[in-house]
Amino acid sequence: MAIELNHTIVPASNPQASAQFIAGILGLPVDPPLAHFTPVTLANGVSLDFDRYDHVDEHHYAFQLGEEEFKAAFSRIRNQGITHYADPACREPGQTYTSNGRCGTYFRDPDGHLMEILTPVPPEPM
Repeated sequence: MAIELNHTIVPASNPQASAQFIAGILGLPVDPPLAHFTPVTLANGVSLDFDRYDHVDEHHYAFQLGEEEFKAAFSRIRNQGITHYADPACREPGQTYTSNGRCGTYFRDPDGHLMEILTPVPPEPM
């Protein structure tokens, strides 16, 4: 069997609010609670299991989206007035980045986690 990531725990001060935030940006549902976790499952079956923490250290989570999904997610970011950046240091507000034919942007979730949405690298021309 191939090795795959199944889930990861995302520390959150308010798991439901944080799960709803990223699910709303990505256009996904929040799954029913699993024990004390609030999960959001991605298209490849990996779940982000939001869990309550009193102290949240910031982490980075990157989501690869198809072109249309990227446009929809980016539109939701702009429509909600969420500050987005072209760089992970958050020094280039209001911008996106391009690299190797892909584009992306960074933004913060309610707990300060650095979220990134990006498109895939286009295939090489034949």
